[in-house]
Amino acid sequence: MKENNRNKNIRAGMNAIAGAIPFFGGLISAAAGVWSENEQEKFNIFVKNWLMMLEEEMKEKAKTMEEVLARLDMKDEKINERISSKSYQSILKKTFRNWSNIDTDEKRIMIRNILSNSATTELTSDDVVKMFIDWIDKLSELHIKTISAIYNSNGITRGEIWRKMGKEPVRENSADADLFKLIIRELNLGGIIRQHREVDMYGNFIKKTSSRKNSITSNTYTSAFDNDECYELTSLGNQFVHYAMTDIPQKLEYKSAIQ
Repeated sequence: MKENNRNKNIRAGMNAIAGAIPFFGGLISAAAGVWSENEQEKFNIFVKNWLMMLEEEMKEKAKTMEEVLARLDMKDEKINERISSKSYQSILKKTFRNWSNIDTDEKRIMIRNILSNSATTELTSDDVVKMFIDWIDKLSELHIKTISAIYNSNGITRGEIWRKMGKEPVRENSADADLFKLIIRELNLGGIIRQHREVDMYGNFIKKTSSRKNSITSNTYTSAFDNDECYELTSLGNQFVHYAMTDIPQKLEYKSAIQ
């Protein structure tokens, strides 16, 4: 009797899955007559775990949108038009398509900030905002800390960045030094930081004058933690900080219903 009930439960579970997830229907129909009860049970466990993962992801998305809306002044007609526009909906769709890469709460908060700020400000185009979402997918915690160290510190050196992040001195041939050089290089190539440059009154970059005559040669390579070359955020880098790393105060006090 118990075995019959168990078989019925397995079949009922597979039928329920087929009804809840239409694209599994064909697989389950084919499997019902071929798989053993043990294989069917394993399939049920796999799908159950997968559904739980999707449910958790939906909760994170709902929580994020809840926090975004709590930061918007819904009485502002301009904001209402913005969040109803196709361009803003396109940003939302891209955000949720990329959600699997939002693997920390810090990144989730950055996404929340982007959605909030892009609904209320127009400092840059939506194409740039979408690129910021791609950046969040790719940037590590050390990338973010490096950007934060450079922000509002134009002319900061690599050595100063390292110390500002609270890092201890390490050898030049260490893995930590190699990683830091890689982070600087990636941020530079990605258009987020650059070496500090003087500009004229029209915003043109001024070429550096050569000082080779007075330079002192050295028999070692430039340090990963050099204190001569200075760095700054690019305009894109500064806008990224504004959109992704600047929180808008809540306009609405609420108690979340999402657990």
